[in-house]
Amino acid sequence: MSGGGFLKGGLDLPGDGKGILPEEEEAVLEKLARKVVDRGMTVPAILFLESVKPLNFIGSQTMVFFEPIVQTVFNFKDYDNLRSALEKRESVEILILRIEEYDAVAHKKEKAFKKWYKQEKKKWKWYQRYLGLFRPKYTVPDEVLNPPEEPEKPNDSDAQ
Repeated sequence: MSGGGFLKGGLDLPGDGKGILPEEEEAVLEKLARKVVDRGMTVPAILFLESVKPLNFIGSQTMVFFEPIVQTVFNFKDYDNLRSALEKRESVEILILRIEEYDAVAHKKEKAFKKWYKQEKKKWKWYQRYLGLFRPKYTVPDEVLNPPEEPEKPNDSDAQ
């Protein structure tokens, strides 16, 4: 079986899925993925998207049905781009990949902040630490909020 998937026509995205969809549709999926991660809804969103992945075309057609109602509330251009993106089968998988990518970055930032905050609390007096009285004001350094990107490790197969 050369399809790479369990079922016929398995979905194998090249790389991280960039370049498959038009630019406007990718921008809408990026925006949606960022909002999901910002609200802390990564796990429920991935669970939902994985469960309705086979129904993405039906979902896009439902969006066409509700379009007149939604036009009064939302930005129509983004709505139309999302609807056209959901018509394509690979778009749900691309959205899941984006959500996982942004969640990994957010998790890394949160971990760096917690480590910095733990070190910062060690400088406080006992009544500030344990009783919460007269807590000092602090400013989080930029290198904690935006850690530098780690350089990619070269693969051994590239050296040949």
